[in-house]
Amino acid sequence: MPQLNPNPWLFIMIASWLTFSLIIQPKLLSFTPTNTPSEKASTNTKTPSWSWPST
Repeated sequence: MPQLNPNPWLFIMIASWLTFSLIIQPKLLSFTPTNTPSEKASTNTKTPSWSWPST
């Protein structure tokens, strides 16, 4: 059964993960975001409770 032969696919998977982990990921994480989130005060609005009609 050729689909159970991990010989070529295991190497491709390990090589792609090592490339991502060691080369691409540090380059992506070094970028600083240009639009930093601002600190906003959260406003808690109190919604009125639902008045159920008496049955």
